Amino acid sequence: MTTILFAAPALWAEYQTELPKALGEAGVAAEVVTDALPETVDYIVYAPSSPLQDFTPYNRTKAVLSLWAGVERIVGNATLTQPLCRMVDPGLTEGMVEWVVGHTLRHHLGMDRHIVNPGHVWDPTCPPLARERPVTVLGMGALGAACASALRALNFPVTGWSRTEKPGCLHGEAGLTEALQGAQIVVLLLPKTPETENLLNAERLALMPEGAVILNPGRGALIDDAALLAALDAGQIGQATLDVFRVEPLPAEHPYWIHPRVTVTPHIAADTRASTAARVIAENIRRGEAGEPFLHLVDRTRGY
Repeated sequence: MTTILFAAPALWAEYQTELPKALGEAGVAAEVVTDALPETVDYIVYAPSSPLQDFTPYNRTKAVLSLWAGVERIVGNATLTQPLCRMVDPGLTEGMVEWVVGHTLRHHLGMDRHIVNPGHVWDPTCPPLARERPVTVLGMGALGAACASALRALNFPVTGWSRTEKPGCLHGEAGLTEALQGAQIVVLLLPKTPETENLLNAERLALMPEGAVILNPGRGALIDDAALLAALDAGQIGQATLDVFRVEPLPAEHPYWIHPRVTVTPHIAADTRASTAARVIAENIRRGEAGEPFLHLVDRTRGY
């Protein structure tokens, strides 16, 4: 029988029922355990916060299946030589789409000035139509593509940018310049890699139209924090809604908390749901046992 080591103890309560159920539905005969001799383990279900950090003894293991979408905290582990798969969870995607669409509409419609209106100002100014509000999505992986599709369905003109060439997307440095220059709202959905850290720096923030809005549910390190605060103070950037940060929880003394043009959300844009993520894990184990290619295999040279 296939042995699966569930090496994410903080999440075991969520998956204790869901994972065996999903394995059964996938037709996989397997035992899910939270402790096992390394030489008996066929698959490891993992989260980067796990106490397991040395994969060397697991010489029988066919794959390490992460429960997190981001792999920057594990991809550099030199002991991890087994195939590594990241989580692409339909439930996570749905949550991300809802957060991005919700905050895009919030800024597009100017909801804040009506919700917080202590002076009772009667301002009948109407916003433009969605088709008049260009949006750029930086990062056109599974999450970025889903968000772009949902925004296009609402008639927003959406430009997608990818680090590598993809159909229908801008790419490269010239493409990034074009994508930022035309965007009134920018959504960041890139992974954290050495190439994407501080992607939005002072120079690139200056490319955006004055008063543009930034939504970051991707990774905190994508933005140069000092440069963003300076751009907000100068009015170059009109608003920023940030869900991810370099240090989490965001320290109480961080200037983002009190800046009038910043909204902080506590890393809630999207979450992995055990009920849907368990099916992704089960499908990858079924594939491994059948000799089929794994889903969402990480390219270590690219870092995601």
